Amino acid sequence: MSEAVNEAVERAHVDGVLTHASLMVAGPAAADAVARAKRLPALGVGLHLVVVEGPAVLGREWFPSDQLRLGLSYAFDAAARRQLDAEVAAQFQAFAATDLPLSHADAHKHMHLHPTVGAMLLRHGRAHGLNRVRVPYEPASIRTGPAGYAMRTWTRVLRGQCARAGVATPDAVFGLAWSGHMTEERVRQILRARPAGDVELYFHPATNRDALLTRLMPDYEHEAELAALLSPAVRALL
Repeated sequence: MSEAVNEAVERAHVDGVLTHASLMVAGPAAADAVARAKRLPALGVGLHLVVVEGPAVLGREWFPSDQLRLGLSYAFDAAARRQLDAEVAAQFQAFAATDLPLSHADAHKHMHLHPTVGAMLLRHGRAHGLNRVRVPYEPASIRTGPAGYAMRTWTRVLRGQCARAGVATPDAVFGLAWSGHMTEERVRQILRARPAGDVELYFHPATNRDALLTRLMPDYEHEAELAALLSPAVRALL
């Protein structure tokens, strides 16, 4: 999305604890991201599928931000589903064209929790060797209330789709309830109490707030999240 994000990813991997990153293939700074990733062979890079509030490959359009309206059209509008299927295929093809190994896939705003999007991500992803997908299941101890319950319900659907496709998923993911606010204090809290198994923490780091980040994520603490990834205390807990 931004060179400020790309720079933070590189620093967090080289000097911090970051192991994987997700690429918006049609993002304004995608070429810069790919160039950096090719200098970092130990960094796992996956596809960050964008089908809401972000750049598209086909026609270079920008998806709207209305998740509910898009979700309904993806479910009930045959023409919208055809366009969606072509876009998902195009994004996987664009990732393949980078020659980076595909370590995983996830989706912007977790839109792959939508069963139609999830099915397309898995179908096209498997054709490109996809073997891991983020299922954003955050334990109830962190994400509470109706929103947390709804997210955990939809994650069961996606986990079932992944299991049937033979694709691995993490047992738990942290970063939803505190999205954009994964500060060092919170990360240390998560690490001290994390459950057993395959656990993923995700972040939105950046070295500075540019105009696009400010417009799309006005309250996110990008620099504080980078500091958490660079923290010696976090490294020691890991």
